[in-house]
Amino acid sequence: MSNHEPLFNTIEPDDHESAPSKIHRPPPFATTQSDAESGIAGIFKQSAHPSALFCLYLFRIAAIAVYILCGLFTDNYVLSTLVVVVLLAMDFWNCRNVAGRTLVGLRFWNQVDEDGESYWVFESKDPSRPANPVDSRMFWIALYAFPAFWLLLLVISIVRFSFTFVPIVILALVFNVTNAVGFTYADRDAKQRWANSVSGSGWTMGVGGLGGQLLTSVVKNSVGKLFG
Repeated sequence: MSNHEPLFNTIEPDDHESAPSKIHRPPPFATTQSDAESGIAGIFKQSAHPSALFCLYLFRIAAIAVYILCGLFTDNYVLSTLVVVVLLAMDFWNCRNVAGRTLVGLRFWNQVDEDGESYWVFESKDPSRPANPVDSRMFWIALYAFPAFWLLLLVISIVRFSFTFVPIVILALVFNVTNAVGFTYADRDAKQRWANSVSGSGWTMGVGGLGGQLLTSVVKNSVGKLFG
């Protein structure tokens, strides 16, 4: 789901008295800072929504950076806590309402009906208009990687018996895991509805009666098991 650049840049000229020319391939990983910067710039150039992608990573990285480095700049526990909580709240809202809808075409929210019962509502865009591959990959990486970072910070705090900021880490885990679970189920729901629509229309065209019903049932059950 990504665009690849050519595997070679230059070819040495032939030497009449030497071995055949060799193809010089760039190293598979960035070896200098400029290579790394060009790689990051390439991601944003290939992104269909670079602003949304930038804000998604900005809020998430900023929350972790402030949590780790706040002790170097201030001893005010209340100020440090307030800044981290504000960044976490901004990230939670941005991820659920802006980044998810823009980058992968998914939304979810919790709704309460007239009887007072709450339930999840999932929304997805038309599957015939797939998301940008770079946007989709970077979104899911952020969605699952950052909860793992916060979990690691929680383990470090417990091992070091530093319980002062543990409530903040737990709050960060709640926000991040909620988004991860919500978008995972939203994606699964979108795939399930796509499978139902396909099995109920295109795949059963020309097959009527009992045969059409059996084919529809098989497609729904098989795709439903595949996507949970």
